[in-house]
Amino acid sequence: MLLIADMIDRITVLVGKVLACLMIPLVLLVFANAVLRYVFGLGHVWLFEAIGYCFAILAVGLAGWAMKENEHVRVDIFYSMMSRRKKAIIDILGTVFFIGPFLWLMWDRSLPYVQRSWKTREGSMEISGIPYVWLLKTCLLMFCVVLGLAAIAFVLRALNDVITGGEDTP
Repeated sequence: MLLIADMIDRITVLVGKVLACLMIPLVLLVFANAVLRYVFGLGHVWLFEAIGYCFAILAVGLAGWAMKENEHVRVDIFYSMMSRRKKAIIDILGTVFFIGPFLWLMWDRSLPYVQRSWKTREGSMEISGIPYVWLLKTCLLMFCVVLGLAAIAFVLRALNDVITGGEDTP
């Protein structure tokens, strides 16, 4: 179980680190946009859209890595006082009853939306915008896959804690 979780975690971290490299272009694009707009009075639709693309890709692509690093949202009022085994049970239930249905619904509703976009090679509604909206919409499915993999690893680790009673295993 833990070997599978480790393998999934390596994939999740690799995807996260690769996508985290978009932070540099995002900062540079925001800086360039601000300088062009406020210093020179110029604005470019493609630059504004590129900022949105980078941010969207970062947001959806890093969700799995955030879950793997235990940086996701959780109400810690009672959770922090629980034993490792009880935490694992809460983690399993939360993943199965909240993340699982959410990801299934997101995939189910996004797939036709993304397929239509690919079929028409959807581009920006702006004349000088980025013509790859279909690739951006694909990130919705990427989000489901990356977060789904991270959730599987998360549940496998929690199951291990339940089975072993929360003791550390070699």
